[in-house]
Amino acid sequence: MPSGPASALAFALFLFLALVKGTSPMRNLISLADLTPAELDHLVRRAVSFGRDGIVPKPLAGRQIGLYFRKSSTRTRTSFWSGATRLGADAITFGPNELQLTTGETVEDTARVLGQYLDALVVRTNGDVEEIRRLGSSEDLAVVNALSLDEHPTQAIADLATLTEQFGSLDGLHLLAVGEGNSSGAALALAAALTPGLRLTLLCPQGYEVPKDTLDLAAELSDGKALVTQIVTPGEVEGPVDAVYTSRWQTMGVTKENPDWLSDFDGFQINRGFLERFGGPQTVFLHDLPAVRGEEVTDEVLDGPASLAWRQAHHKMTAAAAVLEWCVAGAQD
Repeated sequence: MPSGPASALAFALFLFLALVKGTSPMRNLISLADLTPAELDHLVRRAVSFGRDGIVPKPLAGRQIGLYFRKSSTRTRTSFWSGATRLGADAITFGPNELQLTTGETVEDTARVLGQYLDALVVRTNGDVEEIRRLGSSEDLAVVNALSLDEHPTQAIADLATLTEQFGSLDGLHLLAVGEGNSSGAALALAAALTPGLRLTLLCPQGYEVPKDTLDLAAELSDGKALVTQIVTPGEVEGPVDAVYTSRWQTMGVTKENPDWLSDFDGFQINRGFLERFGGPQTVFLHDLPAVRGEEVTDEVLDGPASLAWRQAHHKMTAAAAVLEWCVAGAQD
């Protein structure tokens, strides 16, 4: 066995990293429903802080983060890679067919093995969130939901960070989310339930609503105090609102049954007339991106002075960093 100062230093570093991993909190973030209001508030404010001050120091130095994406991604995958490396961690990516899950290995066995190599695994799938929970069964591996069919929790953290940065406080804010009740809409409902004073109106066409189970869960999380309502026609909106939010009408990887589904979204496009009707001079616009310009939003709004969509995209990275730090190293000041 090699000896000398260099080998002694290497061995000491090995022991230090092993000790750190062994005492790490290793928490999952699979659904916002698993968080307390204080935990969500910490993650949002940490993301705002990272956006203002940069990501320093590097609390994940010497850690390893895996990114397992079974569906296409521009912002989420890149933001987690960027956030992980800015925190000092190394990152490895896995494509949809690069793990032995495709050859019959169980989810639990995969998690048990990856926990020996990685500190955290970030997962995107259009499957049920329960599969991600099974991946989170290893005590040695923190698992983060980077989008499932049910929910997009880290997107909602980025959304709240964007609004907090803009308005300073979410208490008393009225957010109008327009379009399909997809995973982003579901995450917003749960986030609003955990954020005292934040009012959320979900405006979804009939047949495309956020599931009732999610709204019931939001009410349960807030002990019935959630300011979350769902409506199906623009005429029901009680304005003016402080922020208008939309996302693409065609959920990625999910085909709609009705071939003429676009007609169901007539009147739901966010254009200048929509903003003037329901907003005021300080109303801002948000979009989780990617956008289908000319469908759910016009160029004039997306690129206009009220749009925070591009700052919101930046906060996907700061939110990813806040989540990774919290899951692997614990809450930092």
